[in-house]
Amino acid sequence: MCLLDSVHSWDERVISCRAVSHHFPNNPLRNRGVLPIHAGIEYAAQAMVVHGSLCKAEEDKPKIAYLAVLTGVEWYCSRLDDIPEALTVIAERQEAVANGFGYRFSLYHKRKLLLEGRAVVALQDS
Repeated sequence: MCLLDSVHSWDERVISCRAVSHHFPNNPLRNRGVLPIHAGIEYAAQAMVVHGSLCKAEEDKPKIAYLAVLTGVEWYCSRLDDIPEALTVIAERQEAVANGFGYRFSLYHKRKLLLEGRAVVALQDS
């Protein structure tokens, strides 16, 4: 399941992605036709994984990534499917932790904040 459409920009610290899949009627995260705001956490998790892939050294072995911890998650609307245009998904690497990384994440529609929080992504050798 790939929810992101493109990477807008990235560097070693932060990635900004674009998504329009919240409009798709066959979005696998929909429940009874509605895409709840907390589905935005999966959008953010995918941005974190893409960021990790872009930042890793080419010779590094791929790793399996798990969303291990969520903290401080807050949302400011109830659903994503009624957002009329593209979403911006931002993931900012905060710190390295044992076998993973901490991230701050946020989802926006234009400049309106929809969802934010922190996550720990745990890495395991594949």
